[in-house]
Amino acid sequence: MKHILLSLALLACAACGPELPGDASSDNPPLDTLDTQEAPVVTPPAGSIPTGLPPRLLVGLFEESPQTWMKDSAVPWDVRYRYFTKGWVDNWGWSAKDGSWGKQFLTESATQGFIPAIQYYQVNGEPGGGEAQFLVKAQNASTMKSYFSDFKVLMQLAKGFGKPVLVLMEADGFGYLQQYSSNNPNAYAAVAATGLPELAGLPNTVAGWGLAFLQLRKAVGANNVILGMHISGWASGKDVAYFSVSDALQPEVDKVYNFLKPLGLGANVTGATYDVLVGDPLDRDSDFYRYSPYYGGQDRWWDASDSASISSKSFNRYAEWLRLWNRTSGKRWVLWQLPEGNSDSLNKPYAANTPRSGYRDNRTEYFFGTGGAAHREKFASSGVIALLFGRGEGQQASHTNDYDKNGQLFLKTYAGAFLKAGGLAIPAGSTTTPTPTPTPTPTPGTAQFGFETDTQGWTFSGTLVKGVASSTAKAYAGSRSLAVTMGGTAAGMSRVSVPNAAVPAGRTVSFRVWVPAGSRITAVQPYVQQGAAGSWLWTGSWAASTSLKAGDWSTVTVQVPANAVSPLYQLGLELFTDAAWSGTLYVDSVSW
Repeated sequence: MKHILLSLALLACAACGPELPGDASSDNPPLDTLDTQEAPVVTPPAGSIPTGLPPRLLVGLFEESPQTWMKDSAVPWDVRYRYFTKGWVDNWGWSAKDGSWGKQFLTESATQGFIPAIQYYQVNGEPGGGEAQFLVKAQNASTMKSYFSDFKVLMQLAKGFGKPVLVLMEADGFGYLQQYSSNNPNAYAAVAATGLPELAGLPNTVAGWGLAFLQLRKAVGANNVILGMHISGWASGKDVAYFSVSDALQPEVDKVYNFLKPLGLGANVTGATYDVLVGDPLDRDSDFYRYSPYYGGQDRWWDASDSASISSKSFNRYAEWLRLWNRTSGKRWVLWQLPEGNSDSLNKPYAANTPRSGYRDNRTEYFFGTGGAAHREKFASSGVIALLFGRGEGQQASHTNDYDKNGQLFLKTYAGAFLKAGGLAIPAGSTTTPTPTPTPTPTPGTAQFGFETDTQGWTFSGTLVKGVASSTAKAYAGSRSLAVTMGGTAAGMSRVSVPNAAVPAGRTVSFRVWVPAGSRITAVQPYVQQGAAGSWLWTGSWAASTSLKAGDWSTVTVQVPANAVSPLYQLGLELFTDAAWSGTLYVDSVSW
């Protein structure tokens, strides 16, 4: 299934008329909004809930700025989401290229009491074609420089915002990369080739493209951003949710996971991974596919029966797919753009002020109708932490007009009752990190690497560094330090490192670094890399030049993982520049 987005104008949700009167217990089968008093039965999923999100099932809606339907509904919704498409950074030419339009959405959402969520869907709007040209665009250095620069602006805005922000990356984009690259994460993509200094150390590959978002978040220091990687049910070449429903699920999960692991689901050179998986079960109401002549009567309904086979087109199969992904990746799920039609929708295109316009679907009823409590627990057990409802196209049903037979706005009434009753608590998982062993300030002779007699086995790699030597020119402690002579002819990244450092697991390694004033160094990154016994795990800690003292000593640190195997394969510093530069920086008193 391909993800299709029509114009933002069609997506805008106009509020309909006043709520119709009615008793929620009269005509429809009894809804289980009172079941929220039952003790939840949620099997603890793999992985943890990202820092900043509460340990309960979140429910949210799509809403454009500056609409206030969510706030006016008096329902304690958790999340407010919208698309950020090409042009957002300058308000499609109406503002300065400073992201102020995006900042408005963040602050507006927080003021109304909601966690902002962004579907970052920009590649499709970049010049050069549509979805079928996703990889071609990713291979264009000029296009990607502009694209990644816009994303950096978003990270800067989010850092200034200071509260949790969900950023859901490129709906179906990772699936397109897998298919158009023929399952090759090492296929060419423009990353370091963009010339952005933050990306200088990443490979020009599809894998590097996926890592670029992690690297930019780290470089900016937007630690409050929760990054989500979109997982498409058809990425393996088989649509496991709607058409290839008799195929075994685990092999298809493995095929996609193995492609995406080097893109940021597994350990990588950025020292970070994506925080959540993202899925959209369907981008239209189910009956839209049945009645639209474009889709030729496709059947995209899921069997809602609790006894449905996982080898059938059913909610049970989709929940099992989610569970297998959760167990394979160790990541929780955010489900977004859930269709909002119900069994009383008119199967006619949405029209403002026309109750029930839109097409029929059963997802809102599955989660908030009869049996909804058990269904929510099933999906939470599969790793789901958020259900975000919204139209993927302008003809579909909306929460502003999704009336049922009782005259109630369905989501407002029944999801509202669930949230007002306290919602569903879900296991948070392990969110603690090992307490670092304090590192004392070194005195002469106490640091493991003081460089008092020689380089102590430290070497260099990359084109920026021309040599290393023990030098008396600068010293943090004692009389010498490691002089790192640089002479790069362009922006880039190089390393200084030592092999086989016997650093105990869980320790914090401190480096003292002296950077001259006027250098073109944009960042340094202390890192540790384990050997084969530690699966070559790489861990780094980015430090931008703005956090370093020019012409003075600064301390940067990296924590060795609690399960690290000693000795390390490599301990070192990555040095980043944004232009050609010749000069010398100094490293001293490397200690733990």
